[in-house]
Formats: sequence, C-alpha cells, structure tokens
Amino acid sequence: MFGMPLHPLIVHFPIVLTFLLPISIAGALWAVRKGTTPRKGWAVPVVVAAALTVSAFVASRTGEAEEERVERVVTERAIETHEEAAERFVVLSGVLLVVSLAGFLPRTVGQAARLVTTAGALGLIVAGVQVGHSGGTLVYREGAASAYTNAATPDSSQPASAAPREISRVPDDHSGDD
Repeated sequence: MFGMPLHPLIVHFPIVLTFLLPISIAGALWAVRKGTTPRKGWAVPVVVAAALTVSAFVASRTGEAEEERVERVVTERAIETHEEAAERFVVLSGVLLVVSLAGFLPRTVGQAARLVTTAGALGLIVAGVQVGHSGGTLVYREGAASAYTNAATPDSSQPASAAPREISRVPDDHSGDD
C-alpha cells in the first residue's frame, strides 16, 4: 500500500483489540449482572475476541510474508523472538475465543467460561506486550524499518544494529546576539 509494508499497518488492530477485550468483558458482565441475558450481553466480547484472533492471524501472516526482506538488515535471533511471541499470541487468542463462546452456555458452565475469559483476556495483555516489545525491538533497536528505505541495500550482510550510528546535530547559527 503506497510502497509501505502491510505488516506495520495490520499489527495495530490486534494491539487495540487486546486492550478493548477486557473493557468489553467488563461491560458485558455488568449488563448480565443487571439482568441482560448472557446470550445478548456476552455477544460483544465474543465479537471482539473473534476480531482479535482474526487480526492477530493476519498480522502474523503479513509478518511472515515480509520476513525475508527484513532478514537482510536484522539479526535472525531478533526475528525468531518476535515470531515465536506472535505465534504464541495467535494460539492464545484462538483458545480464548473458544472459551468465550462457552460463555453463551447457561448456568454454571457459562458463568465459569465468562470468568475464565476475563482472566484470559488479562493474561493476553501480557502476551500482547511481549509481541509488541519484540516488534519494537526489531524496528527501533535492530533497524527493521531500514529494509524499506532507500538506505537499505538488498545484499547487505550485516544487520543494521551492527553498524554504529552517529547522530549529527547542525549547529544553531544564532548565538543569541540580535
């Protein structure tokens, strides 16, 4: 899209949905407690969980599609760390989706599933932070974004982090005398 890689655009959906899921769960639990049927009140968290799982899966696939290009400038270990965290996140979000579906069931089973989904959604935030942190490390420490700039050379054998970076500052022409 406009010469930009698709992965950085997609990854923000699961990030946002990871934090919206517990909020939607809190609202649904409140609604059910106030008398809304679990079938009606629990629909929003299930939809958010489904959107989270789908967006995490798509983010994972777009990352895999761009992996080869980024490997030219980033260490393989950093990519593997991010990839493993992302795969774990996709699996956990899928499991949480299945558990959230059980929240539609009546009585004790549905109630238990809603509580487990609540705890799982909070745990998923931790997994999401791990994916985001490792992705941020790729971009900001390892220089993954340089794979998409003119400065990146296709046959570069060293990761971007191997070369020391110097930041030069242009001196201010104004000495304070006016």
